[in-house]
Amino acid sequence: QVQLVESGGGLVQAGGSLRLSCAASGGTFRTATMGWFRQAQGKEREFVTAITWSAGITYYEDSVKGRFTISRDKAKNTVYLQMNSLKPENTAVYYCAAGRPYNYYSARVHSNYDYWGQGTQVTVSS
Repeated sequence: QVQLVESGGGLVQAGGSLRLSCAASGGTFRTATMGWFRQAQGKEREFVTAITWSAGITYYEDSVKGRFTISRDKAKNTVYLQMNSLKPENTAVYYCAAGRPYNYYSARVHSNYDYWGQGTQVTVSS
């Protein structure tokens, strides 16, 4: 049973930074793509970034390029999302996901992910 557990969310002022973690267990992730999505109140879940577990190929939503960085630690089975220069519009519940997307376009589609974490709240105050 694959489990994804996010942590690291919280309240931060605009311009600040947070690092989210996603600890993965219960499965083999060698061929997986790990993604981060977010859902703001009253809005649909949207793609943020993703990384292929094996090669470390990364994909980013345009609005976070240059501010957010995704990485993974194979030894710890953990994926990280470093978020810098945060803005109030980045406020959302952030979800970690694991699946089999194979390129940027498929990585953006949440139905291509089989497993999801419970989410962690990120609140950016102005």
